[in-house]
Amino acid sequence: MEIFISIGERLKEEREAMGKTQSDFAEIAAAAGVPGATRQSQAKYEKGLASPSAAYLSAIAMQGVDVRYVLTGEREGPPPLVLTAEEKTLLSYFQSASAEIRKAALGALIGAASTRFEGSQQIFNKAPTGDIAGRDIVKGGGKR
Repeated sequence: MEIFISIGERLKEEREAMGKTQSDFAEIAAAAGVPGATRQSQAKYEKGLASPSAAYLSAIAMQGVDVRYVLTGEREGPPPLVLTAEEKTLLSYFQSASAEIRKAALGALIGAASTRFEGSQQIFNKAPTGDIAGRDIVKGGGKR
């Protein structure tokens, strides 16, 4: 049936997006106790020759497969974020950095993004005693 073919195509798409093989998915299902989970059954699902069971779908959902998409063609939540190689590298370095380095990196990026400032900005400084002092800074021509 055509519905099984489209389910199979989306199942294959999800599997490949995760970088998994048909054998990997069969092992996931088998480890969850799904009867008859083999590479051959996975191939039949993907070709639309067989319909995956609820137990199988539950097992792969636990591994991050968007089962709603597999069954209906509609994604659960927003579309997946696609990062460039440069963005992946930046994120990797950011995630492994200390809190201090992360703060500096964010400051550099935010500062670079807003090279011109107009309007009012409040600056607060925390004193060692725990007191907070603040002042308004106005840029862009106006006085406060």
